[in-house]
Amino acid sequence: MSKIEILVTGRNEAELQPILTLINDNDDWITTSATTDEEAIEKFHQRNFDIVVLTNDMGEEEDRKLRKIFTIQNPDIIILAHSIEDNRLLTAAIGVALDKRRQEKKPTFSFVDDALKDAGLNIIVQ
Repeated sequence: MSKIEILVTGRNEAELQPILTLINDNDDWITTSATTDEEAIEKFHQRNFDIVVLTNDMGEEEDRKLRKIFTIQNPDIIILAHSIEDNRLLTAAIGVALDKRRQEKKPTFSFVDDALKDAGLNIIVQ
């Protein structure tokens, strides 16, 4: 199984480091960081990310711009907003988002069996 690739974007490299360490503790996840919008967009185009984490130290305009660009490039991308003050909830939020996507992508089957609809058989079960 391939690893889940996560792009973490924030303005302060020192505050990003604990987030990257926390995410990389999970063997199934791999992270990449970006500290500017341009760097985030460039890295997003270079790799196939499953999740983007936008930290709360970004401005509202930058947040909106990145969300729009990322969802246009990949409509299935998961974008999470993260408060730098509470890193403990991030891994749980990532897990919930991945589970939700798995459920949405789970194949479903539906069919109607009407093979004997017009057979005209009079079968009585007693």
